[in-house]
Amino acid sequence: MADLTDLTLAEARDGVRSGTFSATELTQAHIDAVEGARGLNAFITETPERALAMAADSDARVAANDPRPMEGVPIAIKDLFCTDGVRTTAGSHILENFTPPYESSVTQNIWDAGGVLLGKTNLDEFAMGSSNENSFFGPVENPWRAADDGQSRVPGGSSGGSAAAVAANIAPGAIGTDTGGSIRQPAAFTGIVGMKPTYGRCSRWGTVAFASSLDQAGPMTRTVQDAAILLESMAGFDAKDSTSVDIAAPKFEAALTGEVKGLKIGIPDEYRLDGMPSEIEALWTQGAEWLRDAGAEIVPVSLPMTQYALPAYYIVAPAEASSNLARYDGIRYGLREDAEDLTDLYETTRASGFGGEVQRRILIGTYALSAGYYDAYYLKAQKVRTRIAEDFRQAFETVDVLLTPTAPSEAFVAGSKSDDPIAMYLNDVFTVPGSMAGLPGISVPAGNAANGLPLGLQILAKPFDEQTLFRAAHVLEMAAGVTARPTQWWKEAGA
Repeated sequence: MADLTDLTLAEARDGVRSGTFSATELTQAHIDAVEGARGLNAFITETPERALAMAADSDARVAANDPRPMEGVPIAIKDLFCTDGVRTTAGSHILENFTPPYESSVTQNIWDAGGVLLGKTNLDEFAMGSSNENSFFGPVENPWRAADDGQSRVPGGSSGGSAAAVAANIAPGAIGTDTGGSIRQPAAFTGIVGMKPTYGRCSRWGTVAFASSLDQAGPMTRTVQDAAILLESMAGFDAKDSTSVDIAAPKFEAALTGEVKGLKIGIPDEYRLDGMPSEIEALWTQGAEWLRDAGAEIVPVSLPMTQYALPAYYIVAPAEASSNLARYDGIRYGLREDAEDLTDLYETTRASGFGGEVQRRILIGTYALSAGYYDAYYLKAQKVRTRIAEDFRQAFETVDVLLTPTAPSEAFVAGSKSDDPIAMYLNDVFTVPGSMAGLPGISVPAGNAANGLPLGLQILAKPFDEQTLFRAAHVLEMAAGVTARPTQWWKEAGA
């Protein structure tokens, strides 16, 4: 039943509920697809036995006429979410053999809604990266290859494994985390929909922390409707998370009205960067025209603090990472290296357990928080962050959503930016500002570059206005009408 893997999440949900196929049949088809696509390295841990047990439970519920909202739908989980009894590594050697005895709130919500655990997906170590080349378990391959060179391309990061799984039709949906663009950027690179909710919409409890004031879980799917469905099952207030906001999650799927007449779409001039590829500039212009043709009003806006968002982010996020990752010391859990004394234990375990990019960010963050530099760097970056949020607040007084590119390029060749951290960090230039302000954002596949690789457009909305975000994104998706899919070269190669 290989054709079951071509279904969208909505089609899979409806098919199980109607009895067109069973949850077990659907799950087995995706288990087979995961096994057949191991060459992508999208998964760190596969859970076929647990998946089939959960699917059997779903079939029993359907037979009893008691289906839940996502009954029997297989979901891939970024290996940053703790899963009770299933290894959770954060893509790091230091947690290589860690099996949590508890479940994250977000994944528990999905299981309570009837979702099925397909497995844990690969990621940049501790979610630090824009290419998924920083994982202890090896890089993830982008399912897409350029028509002109056929070289291996990165899937983006840090949620590259989740993005690749959805793009390659080995999971109808997946969840990732977005700190500075780690859902939206890989979504653009792999031609899928990636959505970051408002900070506080989804619980962070049980999610391995990178930067606590920025991290947010979100859905990664093949359609906007699927993203709305998955977010409904993920979101909700959680008393265990002090940053969770006690606002009821609306029915996001119902927001997809198919029209945007009367909406005001802001186009921020500061997102027009020197040297931006003409294809991306043209796609951005085309996206605005599609929304105008659908009845929306296009309004130029200014976000003058945008230019400071990326440098401020790369002070705030590493500073918080430095604090959060201090818990990995070889004493309480995770890797523990042999050592002569306590200091040697700390140094040896952390040097062995953390990869190069994580070590770099810990050092940057520790420096920014150190005596004599806290005021000059961290405190100033937080002041800039406040100004960035104020820019957005003022813009949303005149417009309903903002339209921008998602990434400054299509997926780049694997290894081409590994030795240049600044070039790598610039991949987040369009996604970081919204993250710094805690805004909801979504990347929608909007076209393809001349070499066939996918390109995405980003929509940002006011805090907790995901309904308008989905509404605009759905119309953009329909207007773009992207149907191109990767060639599944991994099957042809016998991966």
